[in-house]
Amino acid sequence: MALLKNIQHKIEVEALSFIFAIFRILPLAVASSLGGFFARAIGKFMSANKTARKNLAEVFPEKSAAGREEIITKMWDNLGRTAAELAHLNNPKILQSIKVIGAENLPAHGKPAFMFSGHLANWELLACVAQKYGRITTAVYREANNKLVDKIITKIRAPRYINLIPKGRQGAVKIARAIKNNEAIAMLVDQKMNDGISVPFFWREAMTAPAIAELALRYNAPIIPARVVRTGGANFEVTIYPPIIYEKTDDTAKDVQTIMLTINQILEGWIRECPEQWFWVHKRWPKE
Repeated sequence: MALLKNIQHKIEVEALSFIFAIFRILPLAVASSLGGFFARAIGKFMSANKTARKNLAEVFPEKSAAGREEIITKMWDNLGRTAAELAHLNNPKILQSIKVIGAENLPAHGKPAFMFSGHLANWELLACVAQKYGRITTAVYREANNKLVDKIITKIRAPRYINLIPKGRQGAVKIARAIKNNEAIAMLVDQKMNDGISVPFFWREAMTAPAIAELALRYNAPIIPARVVRTGGANFEVTIYPPIIYEKTDDTAKDVQTIMLTINQILEGWIRECPEQWFWVHKRWPKE
């Protein structure tokens, strides 16, 4: 069984390396369009498509079935484009496709800070923007199940960050060290964490990772929302918002709950504006 899994992982990594090599040769706009085309064609046959359909039916019951299917088709297009664009992440020309709003809100030098976003549009571009303005961040990420694939993706991402920290116990130690070094920590906080805390998201209780709130309270650090919107093809608008306002009291658990509710509400607002650009294939809510 282990042998078959190793063979599968090697096949996956060879295929991914080949695909990235093709996308890297192509101009950004062409690679993005091709990635979107393939994802639209293949996505509807994947089991994750059922998850997306279920999530949308529960979140947007007022929309017609046809309307929800249109969102799913556009979601696959966005995910395919994002995958193809990853091959160009270290191409300086990618910055030409990004309009930046609120760069003055990026983390200040010499102080710990947290930036958060979600799996919206091409979330990878936040690192490019931070680096452009000299505010390179450390990112916390979820490792790919295939360690070989994870190695390839990490190699692509690495030049855009101070450090890449995988989630988990060992990651927690590295995060604490990064904060003490006054680094800015970037997190995507819209996915389910089974051992997190229950916080409403689209009016349904959702297990939510509380680390960003816990750490910000512990180190008196700002929490900065950052959003990516795909404005058409391989063109984007990145907005860095002012830090959210939160209060530190004697009730830490309540403070964490309040901060995470604020963050979930911000994410929800962004998703409602551009539902086709969010990661609906993720099992965000518990089974009923």
